Amino acid sequence: MEQAAAEPVATPVALAPESRRAVQVQAPPEGFLSRVERALSGFDLPRVGARKVEQLCAYCELAVSWNQRVDLTAARNADELVDLLLADAFAISAVRPGGASERWFDVGSGIGAPGIPLALLSPVKMTLIEPRTKRVAFLRTAAGSLARPDITVSRSRSDEFPAASCDVAVSRATLPPPEWLAEGARLATDSVWLLLAKAGVPELDGREVLVDVAYSWPLTGAQRRAVCVRAQSSPDATKT
Repeated sequence: MEQAAAEPVATPVALAPESRRAVQVQAPPEGFLSRVERALSGFDLPRVGARKVEQLCAYCELAVSWNQRVDLTAARNADELVDLLLADAFAISAVRPGGASERWFDVGSGIGAPGIPLALLSPVKMTLIEPRTKRVAFLRTAAGSLARPDITVSRSRSDEFPAASCDVAVSRATLPPPEWLAEGARLATDSVWLLLAKAGVPELDGREVLVDVAYSWPLTGAQRRAVCVRAQSSPDATKT
């Protein structure tokens, strides 16, 4: 008897990162207010007005809504989401050495952290730099929904900008710390923020340390470190 030909086995097709099913973090039934207030209380910040708190909650809600369609975040629950979106911005705002109207770049902004909450809390001119189309759409929607047309969203990479394009540059996990320090120092005229989890501070090449603060994310306890250094080298720089 002649055997039937075996059916070909389909080869699994790898999905592009933005095509994978988004992590379905859910908004808590009671909303984000209590978690945002707990996160704020974890840092030595001036009193944050009700309008700003409302905007921070709205930002969290919008992130959850968009995450149902676009893979924006790996947060698994509301506590992780609030820490991921807000905690680093709160830490920077509590110790930020600069004044009003500084020009900030948030490079590889992704879901808008720390740039959006920084702009909500501080009188800075924020530009969110992000090359991925769907994330750019989210960032533009967020800026509009929060009534902050002054937050600029640029669909681009940082290397498309000339040197000295901003006063302060910040980025979270877009590049390894040594590479980010070099790129941030190219972009900024004043200072560069390094947001570190497990990585140590890279060689600063004679740059002065302005801020070096260790902190915990208030809701999940994750350990973090924020280091702000002068963009340009100084012979009298503080060593780490």
